[in-house]
Amino acid sequence: MRLVLWHFMGGSGWIDASELVAEAHDRGPYFAKRLRSWIRAFLEDPHNLPVNTANTWNRSALENEDLELAISEHLQSVGKYVRAADIVEYLADPRVQQHFGLSDTISLSTAQGWMHQLGFRWRKVPHGQYVDGHEREDVVKYRQEVYLPALNAIRPRLRQYDEHGEEVHSNVPAASLPRRVCLFWQDESTFFANDRRVVRWVNEREKPVPRAKGEGASLMVSDFFSAEDGWLRSEDGQTQARRLFRPGKNRDGYFTNDDVLQQFHAAADIALSRWPHEDIVFVVDNAPTHQKREATALSARSMTKNLSRTFGVEIPILDEAGRPVHGSDGKVSKARVRMADGTFADGTKHSLYFPDDHPDPELRGAFKGMVKLLEERGYSSVGRLRAQCDSFNCPAPPPDTPPLAYYSQHPCCCRRLLYEQPDFKAVKSRLEMEMEARGVQVIFLPKFHCELNPIEQCWGSSKKEYREKPSSSKEADLERNVVDALDSVSLHSMRRFYTRSLRFADAYTKGLTGKQAAWASKKYRGHRVIPDTIFEELTNAGISAD
Repeated sequence: MRLVLWHFMGGSGWIDASELVAEAHDRGPYFAKRLRSWIRAFLEDPHNLPVNTANTWNRSALENEDLELAISEHLQSVGKYVRAADIVEYLADPRVQQHFGLSDTISLSTAQGWMHQLGFRWRKVPHGQYVDGHEREDVVKYRQEVYLPALNAIRPRLRQYDEHGEEVHSNVPAASLPRRVCLFWQDESTFFANDRRVVRWVNEREKPVPRAKGEGASLMVSDFFSAEDGWLRSEDGQTQARRLFRPGKNRDGYFTNDDVLQQFHAAADIALSRWPHEDIVFVVDNAPTHQKREATALSARSMTKNLSRTFGVEIPILDEAGRPVHGSDGKVSKARVRMADGTFADGTKHSLYFPDDHPDPELRGAFKGMVKLLEERGYSSVGRLRAQCDSFNCPAPPPDTPPLAYYSQHPCCCRRLLYEQPDFKAVKSRLEMEMEARGVQVIFLPKFHCELNPIEQCWGSSKKEYREKPSSSKEADLERNVVDALDSVSLHSMRRFYTRSLRFADAYTKGLTGKQAAWASKKYRGHRVIPDTIFEELTNAGISAD
């Protein structure tokens, strides 16, 4: 409108000025006529300005959670240099349009807005540690050699679900089927009182209002879920495995290994009662509170090289009620006890201490020392070795060479030789031992692999619902909102999350990297496994392992 008036004041005719501006904006005579109409209305009433009604009658397609998840996975498969154009190109695929009921792709400007909604910002990359934990050598080794074999061993006995969340039944007679496995996924997540939705359409007349500073009060949730029945609860719904915990020094304290064990025993009670004819398996992450070992567990960490009469493990002294006893200085009193025995290759016990009735009084009950322990295991000339390499940074064995075999041939220090012994490596956590005593198997997830734990998506879905709740600083409101948000996650969604995690596991089993697995999981959405032709498809699509 301003350009039309400028041309008109410069000597152009009224119609010529409007058509000149319309042509400059790649518009036709109709737009020129609209410009003249708007200007006349404005000259009669300066407050009468045209309103752009574009897109005011449409709902965003991104409100579809499945579409949002699909786009997120697609961007993950692209890598770190993603573009808004990647969304446009993805939605231009006829298969994607058919799957989500779309008639066309979106514009680049809409895609840029979606990038913001998906959590992307056009800014400098934040600097952190130069490490890629997901593809770190030790993490990949654990994933491929420990986690996946354990999961694949029970996978034929797991229930399977289709893309609609319905169980896929086998044609094999029930009497011929192996004993079922009921898989429970466990994790913790924290909800904050001030965690609320911050991006929305704001009316231009809306004024700033005071808001709380910081995240506010927090509530930690620790829970289990299965694809069979959702959140783990008793059949009558009166007992549940869920634990709500208010972390903080002046609140409930902190979630310790003892709290973990107590919750897992309660979860085992419910699971064993509800599924007495199935094997129960708990899948948990590699958190220190889950991995904690017995205080007296076998460990080469602080062993002395030679004989010691003082070496042992300090444990807190407890009273009859199981509470720590404090000394006059206010500190917890501790007692020194012996470390647990080792195990020889033939399965016999290997005591770390000389017997109490040893002929030499100086040796009775004394710790043997690492040199003596290694000699009793068949090593010679270990007395010439150092107790430990500097900062325990020992020379790394060549690829594909077992560490124990390498260090046995090229010993560098006593501690490393003991550290690599099978019985030292195989020490189980308290959680594993106590659950195995009840007939429950525990499988630890690889680090940095949230895509393998479907409960992570349950947290994401529930937090999206939680952020829509009314804001409140009251503890009771916080708990009620959290519980309501958790219970809003449907069983159908949980089964989709479960199937997705198994699809990722199958991709890793076939040798795919994280980037390739994300692409394959997105392409074969709804499938329980990835086809054997996946590498050919990855090559054709130009998806490399890097």
